[in-house]
Amino acid sequence: MAPVLFLSLLLAALCSLGESMSREEKHKLRNQVVEMFDHAYQNYMDHAYPADELMPLTCRGRVRGLEPSRGDIDDALGKFSLTLIDTLDTLVLLNKTTEFEDAVRRVLSDVRLDNDIVVSVFETNIRVLGGLLGGHSMAVMLKEGGQHMLWYQDELLDMATDLGRRLLPAFNTSSGLPYPRVNLKYGVRGPATRTGTETDTCTACAGTIILEFAALSRFTGDPVYEAHARRALDFLWEKRQRNSNLVGTTINIHSGEWVRRDSGVGAGIDSYYEYLLKAYVLLGDDLFLQRFNIHYASIMKYISQPPLLLDVHIHKPLLPARTWMDSLLAFFPGLQVLKGDIRPAIETHEMLYQVTKKHNFLPEAFTTDFRVHWAQHPLRPEFAESTYFLYKATGDPYYLEAGRTILDNLNRFARVPCGFAAMKDVRTGSHEDRMDSFFLAEMFKYLFLLFADSEDLPFDVEDYVFTTEAHLLPLSLSTTPHPSAYPANKTSEELDDSNFDWTCPNTRLLFPDPAFPRNLREPIRTAVDKSCPRPTPYREPGMGHPPLRAQDFMANNPEHLELLRRMGVSLIHLKDGRVQLVQHATQAVSAVAAEDGMRFMQEMMELSSQQQKEQLPPRAIQIVSHPFFGRVVLTAGPAQFGTDLSKSTTGVRGFVTVAEPYSGCSELTNGEYVQGNIALLQRGQCMFAEKARHIQKAGAIGGIVIDDNDGSSSDTAPLFQMAGDGRNTDDVSLPILFLFHKEGNILLEALKEYREVEVLLSDKARDRGGTEMQEAEERLTEATTPTSFEPIDETQITTVKLDEAAPDEVRPSEAEVSHPDVTTHPPQGTRPLQRIVPAAAEPGSAEPGVERDSEKGAEPEGDSDSGNQSADELLADWQEDLEAFQQMEKDEL
Repeated sequence: MAPVLFLSLLLAALCSLGESMSREEKHKLRNQVVEMFDHAYQNYMDHAYPADELMPLTCRGRVRGLEPSRGDIDDALGKFSLTLIDTLDTLVLLNKTTEFEDAVRRVLSDVRLDNDIVVSVFETNIRVLGGLLGGHSMAVMLKEGGQHMLWYQDELLDMATDLGRRLLPAFNTSSGLPYPRVNLKYGVRGPATRTGTETDTCTACAGTIILEFAALSRFTGDPVYEAHARRALDFLWEKRQRNSNLVGTTINIHSGEWVRRDSGVGAGIDSYYEYLLKAYVLLGDDLFLQRFNIHYASIMKYISQPPLLLDVHIHKPLLPARTWMDSLLAFFPGLQVLKGDIRPAIETHEMLYQVTKKHNFLPEAFTTDFRVHWAQHPLRPEFAESTYFLYKATGDPYYLEAGRTILDNLNRFARVPCGFAAMKDVRTGSHEDRMDSFFLAEMFKYLFLLFADSEDLPFDVEDYVFTTEAHLLPLSLSTTPHPSAYPANKTSEELDDSNFDWTCPNTRLLFPDPAFPRNLREPIRTAVDKSCPRPTPYREPGMGHPPLRAQDFMANNPEHLELLRRMGVSLIHLKDGRVQLVQHATQAVSAVAAEDGMRFMQEMMELSSQQQKEQLPPRAIQIVSHPFFGRVVLTAGPAQFGTDLSKSTTGVRGFVTVAEPYSGCSELTNGEYVQGNIALLQRGQCMFAEKARHIQKAGAIGGIVIDDNDGSSSDTAPLFQMAGDGRNTDDVSLPILFLFHKEGNILLEALKEYREVEVLLSDKARDRGGTEMQEAEERLTEATTPTSFEPIDETQITTVKLDEAAPDEVRPSEAEVSHPDVTTHPPQGTRPLQRIVPAAAEPGSAEPGVERDSEKGAEPEGDSDSGNQSADELLADWQEDLEAFQQMEKDEL
């Protein structure tokens, strides 16, 4: 084990035993947070302002309309210098008063709020309106101190009022729920608005308004904003499912019908619950606390399965809606601290911490066995938020070590010369040209507060409540005189004292033994390390030997077929030689046998998924020369021939040279320059293998093929393997990788600017801590990339391909997987579950995800049979996952 790794493990072990971090070490980490903030903020100001966001890989600003559309994600951008406004109160918290004053002057002189542009009501409210109100709160506080902002005359509040008026037309619905989008100049009605036709919004989108709108009403004395926010909350409360007391994810803003009936604490719902509790804290209205407590009891009854938080159906809350979790639920332990429920907060946070240590960051979604479901990580701050609140509640130095881990991973894996780049894939360490405004608004606030002492802070944070974007609103607003119009919007509910927890528990009494929190964490750490193995179920007497395992199954074994029958699994031979496996739990001989059958089907799907994922491993191209030093990583596709980088501990490192001809389809004319270097080639005109042979003949040590299709990107197109040319390719001995056009342009632009660019071709990004990248051989370990398989949902369908030589034998290693939704038929007393393994593709069909260069006009091939055979089921499940992912991006960036 490397000495550094051993030291970090030792420190973590010491801290987990209750040893405090030294004051000097805390100050060092506090200063490191400030340095990292400066790196991100200054690069935004130098390279992006007045654009909304920084693109840290290309060192320029992201201006909506000038960059390729990213869909709903871009609805947060309104050409109003989003990052600067979102960062205002962070500057004050980090004692950057001079920079804050300069930033306020820039906002007042440069920012316009009347742009003809359609924006997200939710994002504009929490980021821009919240940022202006937080900035106003800080400006007033500094002015009252008598040393700074003496010139300030509520200009930010005037801008906030202007923006609030521009958001109000979105609330012009019969239900009071806002439209999801509004045109800042024209509102929501009329053809000029280009919006107002939407019918659905997420629960969080409609329910995360009250703090900002109520603060605006209290600051200005105009009750209209708070009244609209209260009306929206009242409507959501009325539409809750009355038996489960849960709310769905998406609702029709006109009829109030639930469009998506799955319920959790992550994307689409998260901040609705947060704002109910915080509205009580800020406004002092008991009704908000009662509603929160009723919801919270249901969350702990149905959704919480410590340490997991799993979505359920609102009408059938005992039925799980999915077997994966999204990263946005990482805020929930912090909310539980505010609620005063510390034990489950510790348990869930520990699970999240172990997932973070397993993958360096929280993947956008991960499975119940802690594997990657969606591999992106846009530098979300929710885990840091919960870490801070748990440290504040317990004083346990373990959470300081968790904060150190966050800092180290940001510097090692996300830091680039022009800021911090989002992770495109936590498995490979590849980057996305994106640094969202919430990274500056939230991440550095919580990390600074975690390591700072009270004397380091310019004000008492206990006098403020944090919004969901970590903007600071003063608690004094609860005593601000306000018109009597507000109570008129309340529902006529009677308060039930049984739903009130009036005070937070004393954590010293909760944890008289310092080892108690550690005792809660230890089983969870063990579970994650072992990927949560399933306990062996009780077997009824006379059931015989253990159940059949998928990897042992043979379709021509009569004993195996009999075991399948007992488990309720049918094997159907089709005319074309394929087989179909179907499970009906009602046909199993017992409940235990039905469970064995479900486990068998799950194992078959996992084996199939594993084989498919092994066919399509992403690769990494890491720019290691000055000024990148390994901090820019591009996602690349592999080839079916040449060096297998997954079997190399060092990868291949060299300078890049553009081949001539660029297509690489004939003998190179600049062989003397290519020799000993990595050749850059353009896709097209000949087979991939032919390109590889030409650059190998010229003496290249590797090759990178760049897509010639303008605008293509791994953001939007699936990776594929470069296929051979139908001949034996054993003669190709160098590695060759594929980059889409967008990622290839980053490499070409770097070559144009710096002339000498060195890259590392590998299976995943290598460690890049410190100010420059050390030699790869000194850094690499024998560890392989964390498992990159897609999670296996209970409702997935597995396709099994027969072996040509043994048509009656099913080999899981040759299985393929597709993802449609299915229903189930359970035995009496169990939940409905049905597993179907549909027929496989014919032997000899094209491999999924493989593309030949001469076929570049076609889409990368997938499982052709799944689309034709079970399109309805495929679309049903794919649509659910797609909507969930889009909702995540749209609802809470």
